[in-house]
Amino acid sequence: MMHKAADFLPLGEQRDIHGISRPSLSYWQDAWLRLKANRRALVSLWLVIGLLLFTIAGPWLWRIDPAAQDVDQISLSPGFGRDALIVADYQPWDGSGAAGPLHVIGEANSQAVRLKWDALPGANGHRVYRNVFPVGPELAYGMPLAEFYNNATLHHEDRLDLRPGRYFYSVVALDGNGKVTDNYQSLEVDVRRVTTLADAMQRGLISEQSELAIGDSVKLRWHPLGTDYLGRDMLARLMAGARVSLFIGIVAPMLFVLFGVAFGATAGFLGGKADQFMMRFADFVVALPFLLFMILFKIAFGIGPGESGVMPMLVALVLLMWPATARLVRGQILQLREQGYVQASQLLGARKSYLVARHMLPNTFGVVLVTLTFEIPKAIFTEAFLSFIGMGVAPPTPSWGSMSNEGIATMLTTPHELIFPALFISVTVLAFNLLGDGLRDALDARMRNTG
Repeated sequence: MMHKAADFLPLGEQRDIHGISRPSLSYWQDAWLRLKANRRALVSLWLVIGLLLFTIAGPWLWRIDPAAQDVDQISLSPGFGRDALIVADYQPWDGSGAAGPLHVIGEANSQAVRLKWDALPGANGHRVYRNVFPVGPELAYGMPLAEFYNNATLHHEDRLDLRPGRYFYSVVALDGNGKVTDNYQSLEVDVRRVTTLADAMQRGLISEQSELAIGDSVKLRWHPLGTDYLGRDMLARLMAGARVSLFIGIVAPMLFVLFGVAFGATAGFLGGKADQFMMRFADFVVALPFLLFMILFKIAFGIGPGESGVMPMLVALVLLMWPATARLVRGQILQLREQGYVQASQLLGARKSYLVARHMLPNTFGVVLVTLTFEIPKAIFTEAFLSFIGMGVAPPTPSWGSMSNEGIATMLTTPHELIFPALFISVTVLAFNLLGDGLRDALDARMRNTG
């Protein structure tokens, strides 16, 4: 086989040098390409960005006070386009109306439900109940509303915290001793939302110049994610709660990770007895009970019952959660200290502070970044757990944990009050964990492409 002289030219003199090589990529460029190839990590990154926009820009777009109460729409489920029928002002009822089995007199609405019935056979009196579930074989009648003896009164007007929806009223016969018997009548009633002109004006739903009259409908305030048990907008409270939860979840890890980096780098570089002493101190901090110190910090800060303990929680996280980062960075520093370029710098007379700041810490930045993304969901979950048990953020200050605690009481009747804050906690923790997993793979130099 014949060879030409051009085949043996030095590499720098060949004309097609760029055709046999690829452009050089920096460490961070290659890491970004690897991260983009990981779909789960990329979706998690966009979720994290969306949560930050929801927290920061959301209150500018949804200008609803999270503490404002809409008493016309308490424990309202998510939905759109709600209105109320305008009716006349309330007038007392004397119990008149047609006799017969348990039935409703007039229209059942959120202003009043008027019930009338004939005496049950063998009854010495009657007790009226209201429930949101039908009466089953267990005879769970619900909440008692009124009690009447000697069959003198056979009617009742219910005006107790009526909300639009379906109710099940029961009239139960009482024996001669006033005890409940198995003899009862039950009635299913659909309650409609109504308001008066005066109430609509007072709540700002209509103006004094409005031409609406009795029988017309008025649009109520829109709550896309519903309201809680006090009529507060769930979307506004989720935004306000995100500011608290993400503040604890991001600021606390940044502080204790930075402290852990400094502590671990110092211990790893010094080595010897100093390293042993510093690591034994880190082991001592690990052994400290977090909840006990949380209580002590609340006492030290003067946080009483019912007051929010954001600062004690932040201090407890910063002071007690840094040892894991310190151990990780110390291990990295011990490994880097034996590298040739570090020893060469030492021979050239570089100071210890220069070696740590110029050579060692930059090479641990990828590990620290991954650690930070894993510590953030831990801190968010810790805040949610402490607020859930009443040790963290206390009502009325909203946080996802405290909102979940409030939603537990009504989870059977209005589950959205628990589902939404719990969903935000779950999505946030999952997104940061998947993002941290993707960053760990992308920043690992041993997994970089070599071909």
